[in-house]
Amino acid sequence: MILNAFMLAFRQIRRNLLRAVLTMLGIIIGVGSVIVMISLGNGTTQMVKDQISSLGSNIIMVLPSRSFDPGGGSRSRRFTQREADAIKDRVHSLKAVSPLSSKSVVAKFAQYNTQTQATGITSDYFIVGGWEMAQGREFTDSEYRAGSNVCIIGESVSKALFKGASPLGAKIKVADMICDSVGVLKSKGQGGMGNDQDDVILFPLKTFQRGISPTKSLNNINMIMVSVEDGADSKDAGSQITNILRDMRNIKSGDRDTFEIMDTKEIQETVSSTTRMLTVFLGCIAGVSLLVGGIGIMNIMLVSVTERTKEIGTRLAVGALEKEVLLQFLIESITISSLGGLIGIFLSFFISMGMAKLMSVPFVYDVSIAVIAFIFSAFIGVFFGYLPAKRASQLNPIDALRHE
Repeated sequence: MILNAFMLAFRQIRRNLLRAVLTMLGIIIGVGSVIVMISLGNGTTQMVKDQISSLGSNIIMVLPSRSFDPGGGSRSRRFTQREADAIKDRVHSLKAVSPLSSKSVVAKFAQYNTQTQATGITSDYFIVGGWEMAQGREFTDSEYRAGSNVCIIGESVSKALFKGASPLGAKIKVADMICDSVGVLKSKGQGGMGNDQDDVILFPLKTFQRGISPTKSLNNINMIMVSVEDGADSKDAGSQITNILRDMRNIKSGDRDTFEIMDTKEIQETVSSTTRMLTVFLGCIAGVSLLVGGIGIMNIMLVSVTERTKEIGTRLAVGALEKEVLLQFLIESITISSLGGLIGIFLSFFISMGMAKLMSVPFVYDVSIAVIAFIFSAFIGVFFGYLPAKRASQLNPIDALRHE
């Protein structure tokens, strides 16, 4: 009986194909919109996760405070090498500690020049940031100790200055200093803050402090990057770092810190949570069109019942049961909404792929969401098709046969 009802449903759809397609349109748009919105939201979330992860795993960044005193004076204060050493010695759950300083500079080679970021580092920088070499080598221990005039450049700098040629062994002028290029970093692309991570020139920290940004102050470190051991609690490590710095800076209880702790793991969780909420919100808005499509199905089914009153009366007169008539119209409604759902799923796959490419986000197509959307579209057919089906099943055979 059910198979026969499905065959009758397909026959009826084929008989009024244009009307059936227009009826499905609301479901197609609804299902497609929900899946596209969720796919793009998931892709955006994945992109943010990847960008933050590119900074390194379990990273804590210690920065000068950006707050100000009530009198208008800045409370920011850079770090000393002694503070970086204290963090490394006293916090035992750390993999590496990398103090670093940065400054915007102009780099020149031959007739080419580019504005870039010069960064002074220690050997732990490669561990903390997860950097690898594409060409050449890292700095040697003697170069770190002596502050030699050597540098490692990022891929963006290499392209800007060398136009595809090998930079190894070349002498690059950075600010007022000449350095020997000994390596090129493997590309990382865009960072979590939207910056180009490859637009950088690295120097031994002592070289940077002497030649790029000389200062007599001991507070000559802009940032301390810390890598936490796998499995260790980054929040606990952050608390220990806070206590160490407050103690070394003689910050009294109740006074604000003159530094900030940024945990990339917490940032990643916060951003992911926010994008997930936005994705659900947008998905719900797109889902409203599913309800509109359901109302369209109900209207068309009511029209169909009116048009086929004599057919219904004939079936009831020759012995068809009310439940059989109800099932027939209910299956027609489910068939229309389910076909609309399938078409919406099919179209959403290619639309999501195209929009992900256009927006430069990863293509993340969640099959489980597609299955849920299809089930919901079928449920829409049941919910909005029941009233017309019930009305058809309760027609009086004699009145139905007299209907003009």
